[in-house]
Amino acid sequence: MTSLYYSLRKYLRYFLEALKGGEQDFTEGNLNKAIFLLSIPMIIEMSMESIFAVVDVFFVSKVSVNAVATVGLTESVMMIVYSVAVGLSMAATATVARRIGEKNPQAASVAAVQAVILGLSFALVIGLAGAFYAREILQIMGGSPELIAEGYGYTRWIFLGNVSLMLIFLINAIFRGAGDASIAMWALLLANSINCVLDPLFIFGFGPIPAMGVEGAAIATTTGRSIGVVFQVYHLFRGNSRIKITVKSLVVKWDILKNMVKVSIGGVGQFLIESASWIFLMRVMSLFGESALAGYTISFRVLVFTLMPSWGLANAAGTLVGQNLGALKPDRAETSVWRTALINVIFLGIVGAVFLIFAEEVIAVFTPDEAVVSFGTQSLQIICLGYVFFAYGMVLIQAFNGAGDTKTPSVINIFVFWIFQIPFAYWLAVTMEWGPSGVFWAIAVAHSLLAIIGVIIFRRGRWKTVQV
Repeated sequence: MTSLYYSLRKYLRYFLEALKGGEQDFTEGNLNKAIFLLSIPMIIEMSMESIFAVVDVFFVSKVSVNAVATVGLTESVMMIVYSVAVGLSMAATATVARRIGEKNPQAASVAAVQAVILGLSFALVIGLAGAFYAREILQIMGGSPELIAEGYGYTRWIFLGNVSLMLIFLINAIFRGAGDASIAMWALLLANSINCVLDPLFIFGFGPIPAMGVEGAAIATTTGRSIGVVFQVYHLFRGNSRIKITVKSLVVKWDILKNMVKVSIGGVGQFLIESASWIFLMRVMSLFGESALAGYTISFRVLVFTLMPSWGLANAAGTLVGQNLGALKPDRAETSVWRTALINVIFLGIVGAVFLIFAEEVIAVFTPDEAVVSFGTQSLQIICLGYVFFAYGMVLIQAFNGAGDTKTPSVINIFVFWIFQIPFAYWLAVTMEWGPSGVFWAIAVAHSLLAIIGVIIFRRGRWKTVQV
């Protein structure tokens, strides 16, 4: 009993230390403590990102089925933007973590500036193009004329706000790579809190604020993320992080840019491959009507809500891999991956069991529509069957990325999502006439396959020799 008491006190102290942040050397000392200190703020950060999605769909579902479907269609196309943001984030995290592991924070700061330059350049171009062609995007994705008329404003604002999305992803990745995960956590906490307050005000109206419907959700999200970016930039220049942006850092380094583009291409590619698969699956779902599309969208947001904390654990593994490789400690890097994966398996195994039992009650929180609840329940129960595999897969993929080996996950994704998942989903849903459940089964099986392949390749150890 006494040992339990002291263990609880120790981890409570670690928890408070993780929230407070501060400089830590994750290449030395107790590895379990390192995983704990990194993963806690990263889990909270990713949870805040997932709350964005859940809060939006909760309030939007009170508007109409078309409004929910609009969110689903728009998000499927925005996956392209997410792909670039995540890809650049992988490059930023890997490069910054490696420089920190080499005990060269000035080089890490210069690399951070190059990542921001790349992200801004892309975000401005895609944002203007997406906003201008908002109606056409929804039409291509299979939206009905009624859906387009109601929802194109949401799509337009989401694309216009993609600069804040890009920066909040990218700068948080820089902080994570440096081991300053608590700053990234507080940035998302601030952004999400503002979104939670503004969502109902802008969607339904209040006093002088007019009711803007689904478009109001996009404006609220963009506003919250933009304020979060201001918070991030303040800390970058204030210098209370390992990353300290100074006037000397604000220069274009073409050699670093070139190398970062090289690393990020693999990261963009792997996520873009998965995103393209997601777009195709959304297109297949649209064949079965707005109710199926809305149910799938709601279930996906719920799934993301639980998967994001797992990505927090996976990000912790990526940072530990990058910093320990920089410190020339590959064995410590590998051990951190297996330990983190085991924790993730336990977490997602429990969550999956809960979803199997209470899926209908969870979906019903978002909508009273019986058809939407039915499709959403079916989606949640089937997809969560692969949760244990999801847990291993995401940690291993982030381990590769943390090492700077973004090519290997790209190759795995091409095989799993394009060669296997897309044909398999279409065959089950359309050819075999399973309907939407065919898509759900394809997702569960594909992610399980990804984890198996990831374990086999990771054990070969080639990621230990990648240069960043």
